[in-house]
Amino acid sequence: MSAKTLLNSLLRYKASVDDELLDALSALGEEARSDAFHSALRVLNHAHLVDRIFAANLQRLGHSYTASWSSQAPSLVQLASDIRDTDRWYVDYTARMTPDEMEEVVDFTFTDGGAGRMSREEMLAHVVTHAGYHRGEVGRLLPDIESTAMRDVFAGYLHRADPARRQ
Repeated sequence: MSAKTLLNSLLRYKASVDDELLDALSALGEEARSDAFHSALRVLNHAHLVDRIFAANLQRLGHSYTASWSSQAPSLVQLASDIRDTDRWYVDYTARMTPDEMEEVVDFTFTDGGAGRMSREEMLAHVVTHAGYHRGEVGRLLPDIESTAMRDVFAGYLHRADPARRQ
């Protein structure tokens, strides 16, 4: 399997489990929207900001982000829409990349002003692993969604996406 195929599959997985998590959060009633819920939104917003920062870096575009954290998160409705749009961008981006583009090293600047240098493959792997870490953090903040968080494994996604793998 090529790095392109693997990374595209991992990003489709990320989009799928992000979608499940966002649906689970949306299903929580207003009474469940506690301080922990708002902390979870901040965590998801952080992961999303990092996704956007790296999308700009992958394209060698500037961005206006000066930090990867914000004291305020957008509403769940807005954040869910933004995350889903960004996830689609990553899936489409990796689907059309060439192997040479995957291996290309890109110089960029971190939000703290420090220099960075990573291959596109490394940046994409960072996006996948970083988001997974923070989805797990949200699962710990909101135990009511634990059953959804427990489905956040790549092997499970592969078998849900392609049931023939179970035969």
